[in-house]
Amino acid sequence: MQLIDTHCHIHSADYKLEAEEVYSRAIEAGVTKMICVGTDVGDSKLAVDFANNHKEAFASVGVHPHEAKHGIDGLKELASQSKVVAVGEIGLDYFYEHSDRKTQMDVFEQQLQIAADSNLPVIFHVREAFDDFWPIVEKFPNIKGVLHSFTDSQENAEKAIEKGFLIGINGIATFTKDEAQKAVYASLPIERIILETDSPYLTPVPYRGKLNEPVFVREVARYLSTVRSTSVDELALQTTRNATNLFHI
Repeated sequence: MQLIDTHCHIHSADYKLEAEEVYSRAIEAGVTKMICVGTDVGDSKLAVDFANNHKEAFASVGVHPHEAKHGIDGLKELASQSKVVAVGEIGLDYFYEHSDRKTQMDVFEQQLQIAADSNLPVIFHVREAFDDFWPIVEKFPNIKGVLHSFTDSQENAEKAIEKGFLIGINGIATFTKDEAQKAVYASLPIERIILETDSPYLTPVPYRGKLNEPVFVREVARYLSTVRSTSVDELALQTTRNATNLFHI
């Protein structure tokens, strides 16, 4: 069983596990590739550096909506690096609003333009903000991407699929008590799913209480194969193919 962790933060200065050991554990367990996702310009540089020094690691560069108030100077140059496979994570977050809504929307649109100019897919972060998200995305009809850590409605999942986006599923699926979320995870077309950990966050069952790491993406695959009544090998094969096609890795 080979898998891709399409969203992790093991490169981050705040990661509290030994990144070299975490990377090796993942590779040895069949997590053959992983994407280190930036959350601001400095963190994106760290993601690129980590990817440049690890054959099976790749980078996504972006400014998270929490950090939008700090701007995106230098991001376009980072997006041109050879191991950068996406722009992200970018989007809108109205749950916390660490940056005001107008700034979030402006910075989101600026980064979508970088993605369009660079011919890169986007890793979207959207929380309680779809009403503003969709009109901005409509301005970029050729953008490809994934809705990272999706926990929203069936309606928004279907709208994303209509636009050709993928849905990122992580450890939340293994521990959510929300029946509507469970129904979405069970019913999504398998051709539209990719797997992620968001490590060190959102550790899946049965490892709750531990820091998350890419190797635990296997637990997300096992859970989804059970609720979807398919083999874990089939789910791994298709989700790996989906990720490969989106990110060209």
